[in-house]
Amino acid sequence: MLISQEIRNAYDLIQKQLFYMIPEKWDRVYLYASVLDHYSNVQTGEMFFYYYPKSMMKKNPINVYEVPNKFNVDEKAYLKLAEKLYQEIKNLRVALIKNGGKAWTNLTISIEDFKFKVEYNYDDLVHSKYTSYDRHLIWRYKYLKVPLSSYLKKDRKMIEEYLKDEKYHNKNINTYSEGIYKRPVSSITEFDTEKQNEENTKQEETSETEEKSTVPKDTIKSQILELKID
Repeated sequence: MLISQEIRNAYDLIQKQLFYMIPEKWDRVYLYASVLDHYSNVQTGEMFFYYYPKSMMKKNPINVYEVPNKFNVDEKAYLKLAEKLYQEIKNLRVALIKNGGKAWTNLTISIEDFKFKVEYNYDDLVHSKYTSYDRHLIWRYKYLKVPLSSYLKKDRKMIEEYLKDEKYHNKNINTYSEGIYKRPVSSITEFDTEKQNEENTKQEETSETEEKSTVPKDTIKSQILELKID
């Protein structure tokens, strides 16, 4: 499939929106989004992303929905930015279909080492035995390298079952990647770097203490942006 100018523009807009939503220097970003087509022209979907701060003191990824609280950003305004990003991703899907591509159900975008990469997946998520919550846990295990030991027993069992299924079933995945040669200079907020780093370090230490053994289900659910379009 040829990459049209419309598709290139869609990639560019997604990158710019992502960069704008991250309020500090970062090393890498991982994003998941889904768009599911149902009967009666109804679509549902979800999106979340994590970034790794560029700091020796910060080892854990930051969830997009933690940003308003961590950086004193208006939550409603920030969620509107998340919705705009999700719309750009949906626009990419439309552009791909217009240019002869198959309608994907979910994708993962990674930005790392000056490379922008997209993995397109075509699994039937509407009839999948794995829930939205399950898929989030699986995705965190695969892309954020969250160790199995940190999950609840029933969640570990579910992930292990998924990995067996994946091993014996060839998944239909297409990928696209391109180099990024210029880092963005704008972000959603400017702040006192020294003060913010001090506050974030304290929050990081608290977060590490709270997340030693399990990944609470309620926490995961609150990190998912769900959209329904009639």
